[in-house]
Amino acid sequence: MTQTPLQDSATTATPTPPAAKKIPTERVHHGDTFLDNYEWLRDKESAEVVEHLKAENAYQEAVTAHQEPLREAIFQEIKGRTQETDLSVPHRKDGWWYFSRSAEGKEYGIQCRVRAADTEDKIADWTPPAVQAGVEIPGEEILLDGNVEAEGKPFFSVGGSAVTVDGNLYAYAVDNSGDERFTLRIKDLRTGEMLPDVIENIFYGVAFSPDGTRIFYTVVDDSWRPYQVKAHTLGTPVGEDVVVYQEDDAAMWLGFELSSDRRHLVLGIGCSEYSETRLLRFDDPAQELITVISRNERVLYEAEPFLLEGEERILLTHNRGAINSMVSLVEPAELAKPLSAQNWITVVGHSDDVRINGAGVTSTHLIVSIRKDTIERVQVIGLAGLGTRRQEAPVEPAFDEELYTAGVGGSDYEAPVIRLGYTSYFTPSRIYDFLLPTPERPTGELLLRKESPVLGGYDGSDYVATREWATAADGTRIPLSVLRHKAVKQDSTAAGLVYGYGSYEMSMDPGFGIARLSLLDRGVVFVIAHIRGGGELGRHWYENGKKLEKKNTFTDFVDATDWLAASGWVDPARIAALGGSAGGLLMGAVANMAPEKYAAIVAQVPFVDPLTSILDPELPLSALEWEEWGNPITDPRVYEYMKSYAPYENVREVAYPRIAAVTSFNDTRVLYVEPAKWVQELRNKTTGTEPIVMKIEMDGGHGGASGRYVQWRERAWDYAFIADSLGATELLPGAGLK
Repeated sequence: MTQTPLQDSATTATPTPPAAKKIPTERVHHGDTFLDNYEWLRDKESAEVVEHLKAENAYQEAVTAHQEPLREAIFQEIKGRTQETDLSVPHRKDGWWYFSRSAEGKEYGIQCRVRAADTEDKIADWTPPAVQAGVEIPGEEILLDGNVEAEGKPFFSVGGSAVTVDGNLYAYAVDNSGDERFTLRIKDLRTGEMLPDVIENIFYGVAFSPDGTRIFYTVVDDSWRPYQVKAHTLGTPVGEDVVVYQEDDAAMWLGFELSSDRRHLVLGIGCSEYSETRLLRFDDPAQELITVISRNERVLYEAEPFLLEGEERILLTHNRGAINSMVSLVEPAELAKPLSAQNWITVVGHSDDVRINGAGVTSTHLIVSIRKDTIERVQVIGLAGLGTRRQEAPVEPAFDEELYTAGVGGSDYEAPVIRLGYTSYFTPSRIYDFLLPTPERPTGELLLRKESPVLGGYDGSDYVATREWATAADGTRIPLSVLRHKAVKQDSTAAGLVYGYGSYEMSMDPGFGIARLSLLDRGVVFVIAHIRGGGELGRHWYENGKKLEKKNTFTDFVDATDWLAASGWVDPARIAALGGSAGGLLMGAVANMAPEKYAAIVAQVPFVDPLTSILDPELPLSALEWEEWGNPITDPRVYEYMKSYAPYENVREVAYPRIAAVTSFNDTRVLYVEPAKWVQELRNKTTGTEPIVMKIEMDGGHGGASGRYVQWRERAWDYAFIADSLGATELLPGAGLK
């Protein structure tokens, strides 16, 4: 049975951690037997399991109670720097400007719109209206007030919304439990009344057909894999909804979108190694799906059908003979030929130094997202002469900082502009409209629409961000982003925090974070380690940190820690580590590999029992993980390799540092049972005296609880745990809110 979390305060002031009972369960694969004492904690319907989790919360609350004033201080710093009554920059879609408002004291955003004008001045027509925080615009309509929708609900999240081309109908999908299954509802914006059409248990993403008579959505299977795209005809029973496409391969993910010109429904099917695109042309009477490139060809690609000078073309962003991808054009008739005989025209060639992340079109320009020197950038090329000798040179909006992120934040097919989002470590989020190049304006023009305000006397010049490099044991250079307050001296006395992720080719790009300032203001040197398994240095960087090369991710993180310890900035005894999800697996791995290098580790929704999860294809998303980690079910080498680093299975008798596992009861991506089992085993084996705690949000999902104030308090909890563990609780002279 689970023990009471706290002993009688009359006998001792030291809380006792909850000890789950041991029920040995054998897991047998490839002749190997693993004895798991805590697999029974997987039964979330069990009252005993729930009581144990509540006991874990009670224990962590007792152990960290002294951190409450620091948590409150950090929360107030986040709140004090945030302009709570704010609004987004309106973006135009068809005849309306859409935007969201936030209000002080309100947890959720309010989605709004106002009519757009159409004149002969296209640039003026695409200049967003001047809107003010807290001031209603004449004619402003509220589409969805998240605060009203969330009232009385334990959780609230919107998983997608869509408006018909004529602007009359608004569809939105809401999750009230955190399990990422949404209920779709449709509102008639002319009357404010809800349509009787209600669709339960859908996944992210919704879209109306161009004529507004149908709505498309995605459904997940029992393992939480999106496997069906369905079409609902308005006014008909949901039970009659048509399956547009069903993907039966358990290792493939299914999604959809409308093409930029809205002539096609584009179905994307794939994994991280190869893919398949199927097209449905809306004006095709037969409504047949056309396959662009079969998955059997093992090409990883995206396809965008569009009209080029009046002729049908398909834009391909692909890795065929190009590990970092390239962009090609193909005529639809070519698709009927064997792949080797097809004529593809190169638009953007392959480069070992430039990773092409994606490409799209407007009616006048090709938009290409690239990554060069770790930095995400945007380039545009005019469609006139595309794929011929007349093709124009790419134009790239220019920014001043060395470490930044610039990405497409939205575009409309007919617009003379594209919307760009920009941020850096100490530049708050900016929204630009980039006027697309014309003969009169050959380099385009950047128009700043908004920089997110930061209150409390924030001054970016108080902080420093530099690019440094650690060296791995095999000689590989690992890029680091090193952030600090300018008052920190290089005298080996400061506290340090190393953050990492390193999976799925995801890049930890430069970005502003208000909460992070609270650590920097307390003298913590914050290092983002851009380790292998991420995408910062191209496809090779990712492939050298996955499957049978996965341990490079972990050793890179330790090497980054060693760089920090030897940098002269910090005291090597005052370094903590932070990571979440797959980065939580990273935390578990480095805790086993080098526990002596860290004073504390915070693992958020940590994937610390990966082998058990991936061996069971019935568990949520397990089969989709095979191309990332390998398939241990069929491959003994993969099984042995994963077993050698799986955190839960490699806990050993050593002095572990202070550890916090932060999780959510309703997380469908990394189940709560993984950290629940892990902390039990850590407590069993550690030879040290540092507390090991688990904080579980009983109403949250993979991203934690919903509501911005609740999320701020969650971040304050994490950062207070780190700062307290490092003895970095006091603000530097002159730092903090002003």
